[in-house]
Amino acid sequence: MAGSVHCQRWSKMNSQLLTNSHRLPTSTTFSLARTSISHGRILDCYCIQEKQDLKGQTVAVVGLGVSGRAAARLALARGASVLAIDRNENMIPLEHDPLFEKQNDMRTILGYCDRKLLEDADRVVVSPGVPLENYGISSLLQSGRWVMSELDFAAEALPHGIKVLAVTGTNGKSTVTTFAGQMLSHLGIKAFVGGNLGNPLSEAAIQCLTSSSVDPKFQVAVVEVSSYQMEIPNTFFCPSVGVVLNLTPDHLERHKTMDKYATAKCRLFSNMNNKKLAVLPIGTSFFVRNEHLNEAFKDHVNKCNLAWIGDFPGVKIDLEAKIAYLKIPSTGVVTQLQLGAMKAMGTHNDHNAAVAAFSILGLDVGINPEAISTTLNALSAPPHRMQIVHRDSRGITWVDDSKATNVEATYAGLMGLREQKSVVLLGGLAKVLNTEGSNGFEKLVEPLKYHRCVITFGSSGTEIQKTLLAGGLSIPCHRARSMENAVNLAMRVAGYGDAIVLSPGCASFDEFRSFEHRGKVFQDLAFSSQ
Repeated sequence: MAGSVHCQRWSKMNSQLLTNSHRLPTSTTFSLARTSISHGRILDCYCIQEKQDLKGQTVAVVGLGVSGRAAARLALARGASVLAIDRNENMIPLEHDPLFEKQNDMRTILGYCDRKLLEDADRVVVSPGVPLENYGISSLLQSGRWVMSELDFAAEALPHGIKVLAVTGTNGKSTVTTFAGQMLSHLGIKAFVGGNLGNPLSEAAIQCLTSSSVDPKFQVAVVEVSSYQMEIPNTFFCPSVGVVLNLTPDHLERHKTMDKYATAKCRLFSNMNNKKLAVLPIGTSFFVRNEHLNEAFKDHVNKCNLAWIGDFPGVKIDLEAKIAYLKIPSTGVVTQLQLGAMKAMGTHNDHNAAVAAFSILGLDVGINPEAISTTLNALSAPPHRMQIVHRDSRGITWVDDSKATNVEATYAGLMGLREQKSVVLLGGLAKVLNTEGSNGFEKLVEPLKYHRCVITFGSSGTEIQKTLLAGGLSIPCHRARSMENAVNLAMRVAGYGDAIVLSPGCASFDEFRSFEHRGKVFQDLAFSSQ
């Protein structure tokens, strides 16, 4: 039923667009015909008219964070009137934001919002940070109202010639997205890199809409996709290559169950067909090691070209030999990638680079497979992900892995540091992983045995320490009250050649606004350590 409603609305919108495109005054049309304006310029004039596809419509944007603000700007660029909504009554209304100056077709509502305003809007665009329970969004969806994610709203406005590489998973998606973007850039392919990474896809759509060039602004959009962005079924978001890196317990306070979490992740493939490439971790579908992904993917299994992380067709990685073997099913390309040139810290980044290389080859945008090796030594991890931020005068390396907000991310980072003796900082606000109330830190006992010691901190520090000791931790484990206390203790414990690694395995909200804020404070402490 929802699908038919979307189709009816899409049909209606197309007819409106065709009607709108012929609303130029007759005199203007004849004037264009009589002048010596080039064909390209006439096309430009027509495209400007076509860009106003939402003229006369009202778009309600719910949630005015980075994604919501970008969606509001995109709606205005498409000719809509915008109703901007957020629960934060202390927020500055968008009308007073310089980015929205001279915009008359906009109204900001902060705090309480009458649901009828949403019901009367032609579309409701929901930011990823807004749960569907807020504002009755879930019931709006069920009633057949046109409710969209910011991602889908942006995808609708992207030129059809842009190929999309979409990367999701519990861990590693920011790094794979970043590496893929860096590879494309080094190879001379114009690419937008963003999504959940911090630069919303709506920004790419705005740049394309406002560009005066006849040529596409980008050849590729590399998009990190979170499960929050996929809660609402998509109509327009259709990657050329879609990658699910892994699936482990996370965000269950929002998704409630692993099955719902997996379903959201696999919506990445919902509009893909057999010309598109779906990349999954080995253990999915025919290899039943992850029953949640297996169940979620079964509705998509016959629609796409399939490739595997860990098998052929796909990418197999020998971390000891530092070689990746790549076989692309959609193009038949078979090649090897020598990973020895990698400078990014940690063996897990060899894995991330191999998946990124496989994914961009799957786009089939004319990349010479042999040329990818030339990009490896220039790859750098995204901020706060095993980022070397400082080497001090005492020979200590400071590593910011603040983006490790769950145990699996910390595990991956530590496994890549087995040859680097480290003082490891764990703590913050731990996530409960199951109905038994486990925080999951017992999984870190094995990779921690290679290191100098552990220091736990923050609101969950005591529980983390208890879990590690009960799990048989074989190295010293100290407890600090705050992250700053933990850093001060680490400086006293670390020896020459050691690393001090912030890889918390926890959310940051007990002390900090975000993992970025936590990482920035850690970096400031590192530079003041001299």
